[in-house]
Amino acid sequence: MTNKAQLLEDSLFLVWSNTDVEQRLQAMQKIYSEDICFYESDSAEPVIGYENINTLITGLQSGWAPGFSFQLSRPSQTNHGIEIASWTLGIPGDEPVAGGTDIAVVEKGKISALYLYLD
Repeated sequence: MTNKAQLLEDSLFLVWSNTDVEQRLQAMQKIYSEDICFYESDSAEPVIGYENINTLITGLQSGWAPGFSFQLSRPSQTNHGIEIASWTLGIPGDEPVAGGTDIAVVEKGKISALYLYLD
């Protein structure tokens, strides 16, 4: 048995890192439940659904330098339907510009809720 949180890693690498809007939407349909809720902060309303999350990602990526990517900062983990992954964001080999931890609730084989904690 592995402790690797594959859905959450796929979320980072196939959704949040992907600059192709259509590929990103296709990946979301495999990884996220249809009514996925993304919680960016306690003071913001959740972002709900593929289209809204896709629009958010496009906006964020527009401010990223070419070559930005996510890197795991330690092995991901899973425990009874909860997955956790700690990451950094930036150009590999350079000082990261951001870091954080994502926590996902997995139901029926897909992520139904995704929580972001920035460092």
